[in-house]
Amino acid sequence: MHAKTNPFPAPAPQAPAMLLAAGRGERMRPLTDHTPKPLLRVQGRPLLEWHLRALAAAGVTRAVINTAWLGEQICAHFSDHFALQGNTDARKQLSISYSPEGRDFGAALETAGGIARALPLLAPAADDVFWVVAGDVFAPGFCFERTAVERFAASGLLAHLWLVPNPPHHPQGDFGLSPDGMARNEAPPGSTRHTFSTYALYRRALFEPPWCDIPPGNPAGVAAPLAPLLRRAIAAGQVSAEIYTGAWTDVGTPERLAELNR
Repeated sequence: MHAKTNPFPAPAPQAPAMLLAAGRGERMRPLTDHTPKPLLRVQGRPLLEWHLRALAAAGVTRAVINTAWLGEQICAHFSDHFALQGNTDARKQLSISYSPEGRDFGAALETAGGIARALPLLAPAADDVFWVVAGDVFAPGFCFERTAVERFAASGLLAHLWLVPNPPHHPQGDFGLSPDGMARNEAPPGSTRHTFSTYALYRRALFEPPWCDIPPGNPAGVAAPLAPLLRRAIAAGQVSAEIYTGAWTDVGTPERLAELNR
């Protein structure tokens, strides 16, 4: 007797996510003198909670948060799991791990250094893919879609970026976008560069040789920015992108925070 084929196969597992929450928030002072920027409240909730709620709603079950400045407050606030209201099924809750850069090295490791540090928690296998977003951006309508993960995993590329229209404080943008959906370091003729929203999917290989020379786990605590790494991968045709047109704010100053809360 042949085994019956399940006509409704289980969906592919969601990718884990890393939330970047280690920055000092200098431009947000004095608000960040005693409160880490990811815990500043927007419309009644800490900035970081908006991301956790969206991840949990999308079926993501693992998140890593890197911390440095006042990081103990973040760990104390969120503990080791997050669940949407009414969800009592532990299997569907979002488990939270921490990468305490401040405790281990005395300061934040910048974005590439922080991701490399978190790789053993975030992406232990060679071809793993994962989400990353900065903890200080606000985009309440962004969805961490499983289909986006599946498309990216099948593409073989190293990264997929979500770009947004340039805000007034960043008119020059960061990256161009070609008609075939590939990111460009400069805008194609007749178009402009767009701002990197910080929402992205990455493949672990981007943070390994030959692209990145920081050993996985970053045992020496090397601080390294992400932009040079991305630009090299973009130049090699290894990064795709798309435009996100929903509401998005880089909550980088007290004035922008106040505007969101009006």
